[in-house]
Amino acid sequence: MLRTLLASAILGIVFFLAQYFHYDSFLHPYIWYILIFFFGLSFFAHRLMEFGLRNNREKFVTFYISTIVGRIVLTLVFIALFLYQGLSDSFLFITNFFALYLFYTCFEIYGLYRNLRRD
Repeated sequence: MLRTLLASAILGIVFFLAQYFHYDSFLHPYIWYILIFFFGLSFFAHRLMEFGLRNNREKFVTFYISTIVGRIVLTLVFIALFLYQGLSDSFLFITNFFALYLFYTCFEIYGLYRNLRRD
């Protein structure tokens, strides 16, 4: 979980610096909501997989699949809520969202691979 917190903090610093130096033409104004959303999702996934590894390793696959399904459902709800409200630049929002989605998914797979390789 510490790696996820560190990666989120680094992303936050990069986004802040991009806005501070006015290089934010590729960032949607709601980028902070997206970043907080993905940090919350990764925290939820980390806790659920930790619970799956702790109790019974045979149930780990079930817990992992449930985090994937939960992530997809919550992602669709998050996007739908923001699109329903009416965004100024929805293409930029979707692009930023899926760039962070890909980043956090790759980061989760890398962390999972490292943990499973030890065992």
